Amino acid sequence: MTKITYISPTNQRYLVKAETGQTLMQIAVDNNIEGIDADCGGQCACATCHIIIPKEYRIYAGQVDEDESALLDFLDNRKVGSRLSCQVVMSTKLDGMIVKVPDID
Repeated sequence: MTKITYISPTNQRYLVKAETGQTLMQIAVDNNIEGIDADCGGQCACATCHIIIPKEYRIYAGQVDEDESALLDFLDNRKVGSRLSCQVVMSTKLDGMIVKVPDID
């Protein structure tokens, strides 16, 4: 089983086990990660599952599509590496990744 660490907006670290094939949003929700509200339930419709993916893992996280990019554009705190966790699927290549959950706009 793979592992991922989430760093909350208050800098609390959550190291959790993650099954490959699950979205990072679902993993966060299942583990009560602070700052991941997932209001739309993973439908890429709300941007309440915003995370920042580190540079070295971005190539493995898939491409940002037009819908995801449009939602991210509404965020004041969009950064390089910003993703909606509902659009990133856990894989063995993401094992050990540390993602930041930014402050809510």
